[in-house]
Amino acid sequence: MRPARLGPGDVLKVGAVGLRTRPLRAFLSALGIAIGIAAMVAVVGISSSSRAELDRRLSALGTNLLTVSPGSTLTGGEARLPVESEAMVGRIGPVQKVSAIGEIPDVKIFRTGKIPKAQTNGLAAYAARTGLLRTVAAELSAGTWLNGATGRYPAVVLGAEAAELLGVGRPGPDVRVLVGDRLFTVVGILEPAALAPELDDAALVGWPVAVSALGFDGHPTTVYTRSADSAVESVRDVLGSTANPEAPNEVEVSRPSDALAAQQAADQAFTALLLGLGAVALLVGGVGVANTMVISVLERRAEIGLRRSLGATRGQIRTQFLAESLLLSALGGLGGAVLGTSVTVGYAVYQGWPSVVPLWAVSGGIGATLAIGALAGLYPAVRASRLSPTEALATP
Repeated sequence: MRPARLGPGDVLKVGAVGLRTRPLRAFLSALGIAIGIAAMVAVVGISSSSRAELDRRLSALGTNLLTVSPGSTLTGGEARLPVESEAMVGRIGPVQKVSAIGEIPDVKIFRTGKIPKAQTNGLAAYAARTGLLRTVAAELSAGTWLNGATGRYPAVVLGAEAAELLGVGRPGPDVRVLVGDRLFTVVGILEPAALAPELDDAALVGWPVAVSALGFDGHPTTVYTRSADSAVESVRDVLGSTANPEAPNEVEVSRPSDALAAQQAADQAFTALLLGLGAVALLVGGVGVANTMVISVLERRAEIGLRRSLGATRGQIRTQFLAESLLLSALGGLGGAVLGTSVTVGYAVYQGWPSVVPLWAVSGGIGATLAIGALAGLYPAVRASRLSPTEALATP
């Protein structure tokens, strides 16, 4: 007489017996798998969301901003850009926008004259062109930007960090800060400038008033330029020789968006480390499943003996315990995928990022749990199938 065959529904029923009869043990074993999968999905999801935010920011800010700044002389001294460098750069054909700032040496910024001179907070004063904001894609959080009128008078716009350090929460006609030895009215406060972070801890005044009142010599320290995307590299090649024809080797040319890309590369290296930790957690969870299944076989030898005496084949016993292991791992994998996705969405919403959870991360994580479940349940399933009916029933 041939033994009855187990259909898929029967396999699920007998495989779920151990989970139903020992729910706490099943939960704890599945939790180990869930933690590993949640860690992996969350790490990949947060990394992908961060990358999507970077792409969004670069798309809004543009990757065609180039900066020109003085480097070092052949003798190791500090070089200077010519006064005419901004105008010369503006004559490059593909250049669409150009602007500049110039650091005003020996001029410090204080909230009042009662602050000790040594407590500068690292703030610097810069002369700024009126077209600076449009060129670097910076925005105001409050107030107004310098214009042709205010640029000639003691008016100042503070960077985001500078305003915070000085304790200036809002601009206004009655809000003043000490720039050098003169009081300047705060007319605006900037948002953090992603592509020009040097503006965050700066006090920006008009170019004319910097020359007339603060002793500025007119030499720019940073020239910003934007060009068509297709012409960025060609413009980059000639910026140095154009900004300082007499000493192009004393000019440094950079693209600020490269710094953001480098930061993203560092984040990806950190992501790889976290993925490794998630894999370790997943492995530990697999060991927990294997341990649970071995104990289950030892505790259920009487059941195995009874099923074998009633005609169950070794293959059916193997299928039962392998199915139980796979169900246990699948529960952990699904729970981990849901938990990891929830963590990713919650963190992305908190940071104001787009929420991105790659499908391959979720499906790959669940697939990994099934593979681990199969490996973890293989030995206990084989061991259970090798128990003879008499040996299993004789075990107390």
